[in-house]
Amino acid sequence: MMLLSRVADSLYWICRYLERAEHTARVVDVAVDLGLGRASSKKGGAIERLYGSLGLPPGDPASCFDAAFFETSNRNSVVACITAARENARQVREEISSEMWQQLNGLFLRIRQMRGDASRLARTHFVSRLVIEGVHLFQGITDATMGHGEGWQYLQAGRFLERAGSTATLLDRFMDHGVDPSDRPAPLDQTDLVALLRSCSGLEAYCRHYTADVRPERVMEFLLLDADFPRSVRFAAGAAESALRALARLSGRRAGGDAERLAGRLHASLDYGRVDEILNDSPHAYLTDIHRQCTQIHTALYQTYITYPIETALPA
Repeated sequence: MMLLSRVADSLYWICRYLERAEHTARVVDVAVDLGLGRASSKKGGAIERLYGSLGLPPGDPASCFDAAFFETSNRNSVVACITAARENARQVREEISSEMWQQLNGLFLRIRQMRGDASRLARTHFVSRLVIEGVHLFQGITDATMGHGEGWQYLQAGRFLERAGSTATLLDRFMDHGVDPSDRPAPLDQTDLVALLRSCSGLEAYCRHYTADVRPERVMEFLLLDADFPRSVRFAAGAAESALRALARLSGRRAGGDAERLAGRLHASLDYGRVDEILNDSPHAYLTDIHRQCTQIHTALYQTYITYPIETALPA
């Protein structure tokens, strides 16, 4: 039996919001660590690009950290995302396990407590790890305690669609694509590339794959096209396609193939992509198109499973 559209909507957004919060926490943690002991950051360096990928303008570390984590007017801040995820979970308590609710509610209470703690700016790494480990634990509890049926697939679709778009946006910020050479940011050095890998929890996995020889084209290939690394765009697109294929089967609505078809097309383009062709053509255009395709998949999923006309759900 197909889930109610409001239930599907809430489940989908729980993991989208938590994935966004965890991504933000990782990126900010790396940016703060990178800035320690540095009098200033070069224009267009890794710190500026990391914050820019989150839509934050350059600023002093304390204001950037607070804006990314605790600014309630910023709907993509960590506290805003965790609050929204908790509210969606509260609305579908009957569909998730008690352990899932307890973990998410506990994370919400801990981050709210940190928001009122004046020492938070002196404990940025602790706050970041609190969020990252809290979301990881929620994901593990979800996989271990929730039936892997239709509801679980909505969680997976939200998580991996958000991940594909976030990683593509982050990579785009690290590409040099200014039209006027004078407007282009400074070339990436090894420290910048390591920061990019760390912001995707990929430094160790990259070194196992390529050794410690960190090169821009290899980093791009790894984070964009690697089939096995769980934070690459290709892996996320494949996981999103699998979830959407399962949703079409479990809901009994093969007409839901639009979202599945679009996800399959994105996954196939990454399966057959070559990093040299991408870099020689237009990396910015390629990565922007990935983000556009993620938006199309989201829209198709909504039209099929959440905002569909009632007539399409009635038996013929």
